[in-house]
Amino acid sequence: MSLFEAIVLGIVQGLTEFLPVSSSGHLELTKAILGDNSVPEESLLMTVVLHAATALSTIVIFRKDIIELLSGLFQFKNNEQFKYSLNIVISMVPAALVGILFEDEIEQLFGGQILLVGVMLLVTGTLLFLADRAKNTSKSVSTSNAVLIGISQAIAILPGISRSGATISTSVLLGVDRQKAARFSFLMVVPLILGKMAKDLASGDLMASQTETSLLVAGFIAAFIAGLIACQWMIGLVKKSQLKYFSYYCYVVGIAAIIYTLV
Repeated sequence: MSLFEAIVLGIVQGLTEFLPVSSSGHLELTKAILGDNSVPEESLLMTVVLHAATALSTIVIFRKDIIELLSGLFQFKNNEQFKYSLNIVISMVPAALVGILFEDEIEQLFGGQILLVGVMLLVTGTLLFLADRAKNTSKSVSTSNAVLIGISQAIAILPGISRSGATISTSVLLGVDRQKAARFSFLMVVPLILGKMAKDLASGDLMASQTETSLLVAGFIAAFIAGLIACQWMIGLVKKSQLKYFSYYCYVVGIAAIIYTLV
């Protein structure tokens, strides 16, 4: 992998992490286009580093919300702030369990599985299309909602399933207000990414990779800057409720990926 390729991957990750089009799927497609020959472990390492960059972007954008969440969680008072913070924690559980129990299997999915990415993009497109047609979206996130949204986030570990697309669509289909759904979606992923980074650092997985540090740093910076821009952009787009256009995009890219694989 060259420095240019690392920067391109960073920009792709930064832009697609917040847009509901699957950042992991686009990273795999970009690697295929660039001719990246990384083994699955190295490919996953770059993916984790780039996700860490966009997690930092989220922290910067939602820093006030995160401070309020932490404050609410440790107050241990039965108020709305504590319930919301608790729902964030509950939503993390399914993805955390899947990540721990099926770590080796997940790693193998990030090694150029273009056909899988294409099929999963079609699934993402369908979710977005259905969510765009949802009515009566005025609720807040309940505890039962948090569980179901968490399950959708766990499924979104598959490359091609958009994490933000799956969680926002699930929320909206459950009747949650669109803007509240987007806020919940962006906040619920930060602890998981940071937890994954901490686990890899503790186990030595990041140090074991042969990927050059300079490439990881370049990708990280590119993803962070692109993430800041995309996050602000997505917040504005969510208010306009235009998910169907992203569904069309997912259909086009998904079909193209499938054709690319089969031809």
